[in-house]
Amino acid sequence: MKWTIYIFSITLALWSCGNKSTPEENKAETAFETDTVVLTQAQFKNAALSVGSIQTKAIGSVLKVNGKIDVPPQNMVSISVPLGGYLKKSQMLPGMHVNKGQVVAVMEDQQYIQLQQDYLTAKVKQALFEKEFVRQKELNASQASSDKILQQAESEFKMQRILVSALAQKLQLVGINPSTLTEQNISKSVNIYSPIDGYVTKVNVNIGKYVAPTEIIFELVNPTDIHLALKIFEKDIEKLFIGQGLKAYTNNHPQKQYDCEVILIGKDINPEGFTEVHCHFETYDKVLIPGTYMNADIKVTNREATVLPSDAIVRFEGKHFIFQVINQLQYQMVEVAVGESENGLTEVLLPAKFKHLESQFVTKGAYTLLMMLKNEAE
Repeated sequence: MKWTIYIFSITLALWSCGNKSTPEENKAETAFETDTVVLTQAQFKNAALSVGSIQTKAIGSVLKVNGKIDVPPQNMVSISVPLGGYLKKSQMLPGMHVNKGQVVAVMEDQQYIQLQQDYLTAKVKQALFEKEFVRQKELNASQASSDKILQQAESEFKMQRILVSALAQKLQLVGINPSTLTEQNISKSVNIYSPIDGYVTKVNVNIGKYVAPTEIIFELVNPTDIHLALKIFEKDIEKLFIGQGLKAYTNNHPQKQYDCEVILIGKDINPEGFTEVHCHFETYDKVLIPGTYMNADIKVTNREATVLPSDAIVRFEGKHFIFQVINQLQYQMVEVAVGESENGLTEVLLPAKFKHLESQFVTKGAYTLLMMLKNEAE
């Protein structure tokens, strides 16, 4: 029995010793709970702290958005063959540069021959009907022909003239000049010309393939007037205006920035909650091609904000803090929210319960105080 009491007493004593807190630990807990750091004179001298008050200054916020390079409709061309035909010749490849009026393809088909034949035949008949109309007009004037015959001759002449005009338009549609067409230069092939200066982006045919009138054989783009189409969410639209400047850059080369200007702001919101804002590049760079994804920084209108030097703000456990000066050797850590930063200043949003805006805050050396506070807490 004595041995049992003796062992129990020793166990109780050891448990009591293990749960005792030292004065230093109690002090650390108090410091951590109050978020206050107290310096000695030596620590204050070595810390080289600077203090200052919160200021109200105009600060510009930066709106970060993204989008892609786009081309206006007038700078994108899809080439097709209105009457269809077989591709006889083409040297176009994606990325190849073409000039306006350059032959991009040679098409061949029997119907081209028939169209030219119909036009020339119609022209011959038109001349014949015209002479008959003039003859009947003269006969009618001398009462040698009835009005009905004259009207019939006039009708046939006008209908033939309409036919010739329509066939001429068809010839122009396939690239044949009707004014230079004669029976000596009838051709089974026609040339397809580029309507713009630009680059080939797509080639959808090969030599010998039959191309229907509805098929697109080439797609061309003139990139000299490319636009940057940005996605802007509804809440940010009111911050933008026509003529506003911005910086655009790609993910691959963020250090290379391009100056742009807002030229068009969309007037409708899509189901995803944003609209498109079109921007013009101040200087064209041939490495910028349609479809390239880009980021953009838009500096929106300046506004009044309460700010501190950026060095006054420290980040700890995912939160932001500043140090309020209690006295020369005592500083209290205050949690804040931060806004935009500009020219070494950062917007500081103090808690609603904080009333001492006239207080002094550490503007240099805040990180040193954070380290001291953490060491005390440990």
